Amino acid sequence: MKHTLLLLLALSLTCAAAPAPNTLTDSEKSAGWRLLWDGKTTAGWRKPKSDTFPDKAWLIKDGVLTVIGKNGNPGAGSDIITRDRYSDFELTLDFKMTPRANSGIKIFTQLDLDPATGKNTGTTKGSVLGLEYQILDDALHPDAKAGHDGNRKLAGLYDILPPNPAKKTNPIGEWNTARIISRGAHVEHWLNGEKVLEYDRGSPAFRAGVARSKFNEIPAFGEWPEGHILLQDHGDEVSFRNIKIRILKK
Repeated sequence: MKHTLLLLLALSLTCAAAPAPNTLTDSEKSAGWRLLWDGKTTAGWRKPKSDTFPDKAWLIKDGVLTVIGKNGNPGAGSDIITRDRYSDFELTLDFKMTPRANSGIKIFTQLDLDPATGKNTGTTKGSVLGLEYQILDDALHPDAKAGHDGNRKLAGLYDILPPNPAKKTNPIGEWNTARIISRGAHVEHWLNGEKVLEYDRGSPAFRAGVARSKFNEIPAFGEWPEGHILLQDHGDEVSFRNIKIRILKK
């Protein structure tokens, strides 16, 4: 009985100490963190090709930002991007997938890129391209078996570099935590507290991955100095919360 009471007390203290979703602790504020999504509104986000937020494709409810998906809203899809652009940063967020889901977090996203030259055109007619932290149901989505050596699996750099196959993933329907660190050319992907991939943009290994990817005809792909952060609507229901960022000093 004594051990049971102690265990219950410990669990109670742990739950009490856990911060509410979409909030910052005093220590996070002191460390320079800020919310990239406030948990309530569309502030700070918009469509890639418009100044407005999608009016049908995304749902905000109970502190969760959800891509409704094609089953809930056929033909209404749209990615969303940050209004600001970023270069050196640390980004964390929670995501939750439905079965067979496909989505992603893109960094260094370019909105007006000419695929032939790799240069910005100054318009919004080019492709929306970026470096994608893949979000995928590896067990059920066929894309997990495509690409090369697992480079389309969860937490990998989509179609370029694979994650550590020993990564720890929470079950479908439960929250996972992604963390992306970008400092200069160096980028790290983390999943549920463990680093699963790191690479240097422009390095021989990175360029070799790009060369065998679908992006191989875009000059200097992924080596842009800055870009938007994008949450992808790939037609599947995926939810996000606790989207936080801090700017890193060079």
